[in-house]
Formats: sequence, structure tokens, C-alpha cells
Amino acid sequence: MSIFDIVGPVMVGPSSSHTAGAVRIGLMARRLLKEAPVYAEVGFYGSFAATYRGHGTDRAITAGLLGMQPDDDSIPNSLTIAAQQNLKITFSTIELTDAHPNTAVISLKGLTGRKITVQASSIGGGRIMINKIDGIEVNFNGEMPALIVHNYDEPGHVSLVTGLLYTNHINIAAMQLYRNERGGYAVMVVETDQCIPPSIVTNIEQFPGVIKVTYVNGGTDNGI
Repeated sequence: MSIFDIVGPVMVGPSSSHTAGAVRIGLMARRLLKEAPVYAEVGFYGSFAATYRGHGTDRAITAGLLGMQPDDDSIPNSLTIAAQQNLKITFSTIELTDAHPNTAVISLKGLTGRKITVQASSIGGGRIMINKIDGIEVNFNGEMPALIVHNYDEPGHVSLVTGLLYTNHINIAAMQLYRNERGGYAVMVVETDQCIPPSIVTNIEQFPGVIKVTYVNGGTDNGI
């Protein structure tokens, strides 16, 4: 256990789970979209749904979507700032099955028309877990460099990606594979010890059968 785990994150309050964690959820959703969002639908589940107004979780999620960090003094004014920046955002309560009680589902549309739906949970102390991307389980925390590869469920994609990382001396810390059905849509989440250069991400995007690739540079990445 580190001192961070004891005293919690540097943040604008009132809650590490409902505020700091929620900012990080919004920020990670923005990073995964890979551009500034112009429209967002946010659904709150469980404890988030019951208390999001009182704890400022709506403002925290909005702050993250705007690119703010958990210690940004502008978080309490994020809804006003979002309106000024033409970010349209709606909030609702939702029902989920087998989800963490502090869970949000965020559907985003970006400046160029990109779309993504991210389900994420705030698990305490400002830490988060990305549970699903576009309905497919992924389960990573975003604290390490992470490569998210969306591809058709065909043989060879894992070896192509891992082989390219190996030849560039990038060590894989963890890897998870998910698919919606056999031969359908698949997602590969690769967390690494080293940062991944943009050229490698571009190479992977060009592999046959790859639909899209997203790279997030862990906790040091300030996002879009």
C-alpha cells in the first residue's frame, strides 16, 4: 500500500469516488474517442444514480469530457463551460446487470463524427476501471500505457500485434482478448511497460482486419 492509497488523490472534492474518479472516467472516455466530444449522453447506475447531483458527479464527468484533471479548480463550473464550448450533454439514471455501484455509461460523438460508448466504474481512491467499450468487455484501469485494438475475429491478429511490439523492444505487462461472438467483432487490450510510439500505432491500424486502434498513455497522458 502506498501513501497515495492512504491519503487519496489530489483533487477537487467532495468525494474521491464520486468526484475524482468521475473526472477520470470522463477524461478516459474523451481519450478513447480520440477527439473533443460535441455531444454526450451519460447514464448513472447504482450509487452514482442516487447521489450524482449532491456529490457533483455530473459536473465531474463533464469536467473530464472537457479535458480537465481531478485537481482543476474549474470543475464546479464545468456545466457552464461545457455550454460555452458547445458540448451538449444529457444525464439520466439507468439499470445495469452485475455492475459496480459507481458506474457510468457514456455515449459520445466527436467533432468529426466519431462515436464511442464507454462503460466505466469508480472503484475508490480516485481509481477507475474501464469495463466495456462499445458493449464489449475490456476491463483495464488506464494507469499503464494501453493499446486497444478493435478487429474482426480472425486468426493472426494477436501474433501480428505482439510480434510488432517484440521487434520494437516493448514489453507486454498484461493482455486481454474479448469478442462478441465467434468470428464476430473482437477487442484486444494490451498494457505495456513502455510507451508505444505513434508509428507503431499507425502500423497496427494498417493490418488487414483491424477496424480501429486506440492508444492511451497511462496516467501521464493529458488526453485530447
